[in-house]
Order: sequence, then C-alpha cells, then structure tokens
Amino acid sequence: MPIATPEVYNEMLDRAKAGKFAYPAINVTSSQTLHAALRGFAEAESDGIIQISTGGAEFLGGQYSKDMVTGAVALAEFAHIVAAKYDITVALHTDHCPKDKLDGYVRPLLDISAERVKAGQNPLFQSHMWDGSAETLADNLAIGQELLAKAVAAKIILEVEITPTGGEEDGVTHEINDELYTTVDDAIRTAEALGLGEKGRYLLAASFGNVHGVYKPGNVVLRPELLKDLQAGVAEKFGKASPFDFVFHGGSGSTAEEIATALENGVVKMNLDTDTQYAFTRPVADHMFKNYDGVLKVDGEVGKKSTYDPRTWGKLAEAGMATRVAEACAALRSTGTKLK
Repeated sequence: MPIATPEVYNEMLDRAKAGKFAYPAINVTSSQTLHAALRGFAEAESDGIIQISTGGAEFLGGQYSKDMVTGAVALAEFAHIVAAKYDITVALHTDHCPKDKLDGYVRPLLDISAERVKAGQNPLFQSHMWDGSAETLADNLAIGQELLAKAVAAKIILEVEITPTGGEEDGVTHEINDELYTTVDDAIRTAEALGLGEKGRYLLAASFGNVHGVYKPGNVVLRPELLKDLQAGVAEKFGKASPFDFVFHGGSGSTAEEIATALENGVVKMNLDTDTQYAFTRPVADHMFKNYDGVLKVDGEVGKKSTYDPRTWGKLAEAGMATRVAEACAALRSTGTKLK
C-alpha cells in the first residue's frame, strides 16, 4: 500500500503530531522528480507527501494544452503504479490553488475523487490545498467551508492557508512585511468557521514570517514560536488541546532551530520546492560544464551520445534531489518512522 488510503493518511498525520516530527512535502513536476522524491523517502525509511502545484500540473499537462487537471491526474495515476516499488507510504497532495484557479484545478480533482469513492475506490489524491491568502479572511473561510464539505465527501483532507506567505509561488505574490504573521484572532475565526475536526479534518498553513523562494539570511524573520500562541489561544476558547495540524510553508533555507521549534508546536508537514529544484538541477549543470564538447556538437564535431543522452544526466539529477529529500527527513525527524 505505497499510496496511503484515507485511513492511513490520517494515521500518518496523527503519528507525526504525537511524535513531534513532520513529513517533507516535495513538489514534483515530472516522472523524474517523482522518482527522486520517492527514492529520497525510501533511503531515509520515511513516509512522505508528494505534491503538485498549479504550475507543476500545467507543466505536466504538456505545453500544447497546458491542462492542469490532465497533468495532475496523469502523474497521480503514474505514482499509484511506480510507488509500489518503494518500501514506504506516500500521500498525494495538490499545492497552492488560489481562487481564480479553483474551477480549473481543485474542484474538478475533488469531483474525480468523489466519483472514485462512490465506486468503492480510494480517492486519487489524499489532500488538496486551498490558498485563500489573497482574499479577505471572511471570503477565504467561506470558500474553505464549501471545499471542506466536498473534501469530506471524497475522503480527502483539505489544507487551508488563512494568511499570506511572502514571496512568489506560481503567480501568487505577497510582500515581505508584518502581515506575514497569523494572529490568535485569525486562528479563532478559522476554528469557528471550519471547526476543529467535527466538520472534517484540515491542515492549517498559518503564517509566522514564511517566504517562498530564495532569500539571503536576515531578509526573513521566522517566528515559529508564534504557533504555540495560536494553539494556546484556540485551546483556551474551545477546550481542545493542541487543536491544529500546522503546515510549514517556505521551508527551503530554514535553520535547524526554526524547524525544531515548529515541530514542537504542531507542524506535521513542511513544504520543500526551491531547495529540491536546485538539488535536481545542480548535478545537471555540473555534467554539462564538464562535458561541454560532448553534449554539444562543437566546431563541426559530432559530440558524444552517451553524454547528451537524457538518461545520463537524468540519473545524476535524480540522485541529487533524492539526497536532499533524505536530508529533509532527517531535519524533520521523520527518518526511520515509516509505517511498514
């Protein structure tokens, strides 16, 4: 059972919360990066989460049609087949989806999984993300209520982002400023609208200074201790200890101390994209520089087929990204925690 059933996915998240570790959530854009993520998890003996953003899904759909649903479904179906060869369990997730892309991405995917569940099958994906951080909190939560109900019907967990993550991801941009910190009032309003499990399980992407993309030290001030305040504030009002399952966005480049604090305060999932993109591309660049006259037909020569064969540099890319995924498992304390 390499692709988690709804029951197993819930068990994975419960184990992470209780054990104060988190699963790396690795963005993939191809069969190669999918295998790299799976390999990294397997080498670390860790379960994990594979995710596809709207831009990743569009890329997977092919540049002729750029259809996000086609791309996401195709890779998910592929993952259900190839993941069987890896001795770990993974969940499939879709990353940031803003309001203007819901009808072309998350809503159709929810419908596909709902039909599968009606037919006695498991959903195609195990969770989907609604990114309403560009909307008012009231509108964000209203849409979240609608999507949570659809997710429950499809046996899927919803992820919601209630306040902005800085930087840019697939066209959604937020400035790096004081708005990047969720307040206790924001968290209470979320609990009032979406419940604390009785309306369906959801993951909460709260903001504590998170920024997507590449940034130099000092440009970003992360305050993962803020998550403790959010847990405590909602627990006091609703009487449920540690009520939220948090997601750490903008995880690339974070320090060991920042990650450790986040884990202690309820983070069960941390997204990685920028770091794994670089880890995938860096060995390719190295190969191209070292084999310049082999990958190119220089000065009328014929080059060297074995160096420009995509399998040659593709294997190096897979190994580089897999190593970075395994490092993420160690940082998030998920190494050696696989279910099987």
